[in-house]
Amino acid sequence: MLNKNFKSGFVSIIGLANVGKSTLLNQLLKEKVAIVTPKAQTTRNQIQGIYTTDDVQIIFIDTPGLHKASSKLGMVMNEYAISSLDGADVVLYVADLTKEISSMAKDIIEHLKKLKTPVIFVGNKVDLIKKQEDVASIMESYKALGNFVKGITISASNNYNLDILLDLIIDNLKVGPMYYPSDQLLDKPERFVVAEIIREKVLLNTNQEVPHSVAITIDRYNEKANMVDILASIVVERPSQKKIIIGKEGSMIKNIGIMARKDIMKLLGCHVNLELFVKVEKDWRNKKYYLKEFGYDNDKV
Repeated sequence: MLNKNFKSGFVSIIGLANVGKSTLLNQLLKEKVAIVTPKAQTTRNQIQGIYTTDDVQIIFIDTPGLHKASSKLGMVMNEYAISSLDGADVVLYVADLTKEISSMAKDIIEHLKKLKTPVIFVGNKVDLIKKQEDVASIMESYKALGNFVKGITISASNNYNLDILLDLIIDNLKVGPMYYPSDQLLDKPERFVVAEIIREKVLLNTNQEVPHSVAITIDRYNEKANMVDILASIVVERPSQKKIIIGKEGSMIKNIGIMARKDIMKLLGCHVNLELFVKVEKDWRNKKYYLKEFGYDNDKV
């Protein structure tokens, strides 16, 4: 039976690319539900991670980093991020305190001022700033721009101040129902997480133009006794990218497979047979058919 004072709500995590939103989500949930790499724009879809205790259920919406889009995929990613504000009970605006406040950041904050939803400013990577007076100055600059109900400095990677952030979020939630079973951590199926794990390993092992040109399709996912058999395709835009991912004598794709299989086994808790192939779909990021096929399409692009 639920506590009569049980609180719940949807919390959108929004901000520019590569400010640490996915790291924050993983740390809050104490589980890796979103992929994290040093590459900007790693997150492409909205990912809902679910935090539940006896007193509260928070559905965190991790969104793609807002950026200047150069493809239809980029436009879709930005649209996902902005649309996450619809129906949110609380918004976390996450900023990298080590970076200057860009014109795009100012535009986003101006947009957030129009919301009736409470917006909490979350200044991440505070551990990388040496002088405390610099932190205070940066926070004041953001405070002057926005209409935040609260502001807090954190280090998502070091778990600093995240307990206080959780308290701030809960303070701004209302009494509500439990939307998901108490043991559910993610709103996506396992196949989605498997594809994201494979994409993460590609991003970690490649450079230059390859990361943003990669999509993953799960072509076979057969669950057997104590084993899952998976066949996945790594889709790129050009033959030169395919060559990079395969590597000399297949060394790169082998390494990607080893790394991915290890994390997938941890996720699924059983033995995994993983086969990877690479195929070329020219300019897929600008074609609605492929965006829809790879799960990135929406009606607004």
